[in-house]
Amino acid sequence: MRMYQVRPGGRLFHPVVDRLAVSMAGALAVPAGAALAAGLAVVGELRAGWFALGAFAVLCALLGALARPAAAPVVGGVGWLFYNGFAVHRFATVVWAGAGVELGRIGLLTGAALLAALPGTLPRRRIRVEHHPGGAGPVGSWGVSR
Repeated sequence: MRMYQVRPGGRLFHPVVDRLAVSMAGALAVPAGAALAAGLAVVGELRAGWFALGAFAVLCALLGALARPAAAPVVGGVGWLFYNGFAVHRFATVVWAGAGVELGRIGLLTGAALLAALPGTLPRRRIRVEHHPGGAGPVGSWGVSR
């Protein structure tokens, strides 16, 4: 029985991807949110609506794909601050419009970041087992009897 064999550069080899820590994801989310707000203002879509909320959700998903899952609330919170401050209430004024509305927006942005971050927690390597009938088989690739 051979447990697992990795060939560097082969199909089965997946290098470990380092994810951003919570503090670095938050530090990256601030200028990214500002750039998205400025870009939406140039296009003329910096107002409360589905397009701006969708753009901030995509931004949170992109940042979540780079970060650890623990950073999802920070990324979603920063995305909500920029969406609320610049798209919903103009001139960088953050106003709480009620638990039902704002918690839904925060949940959407945090959920987008979390869903994009979760595949990074899956194991990157699979264990493959080969079973040979008849007990002692031929000599393996390393000179060890299987």
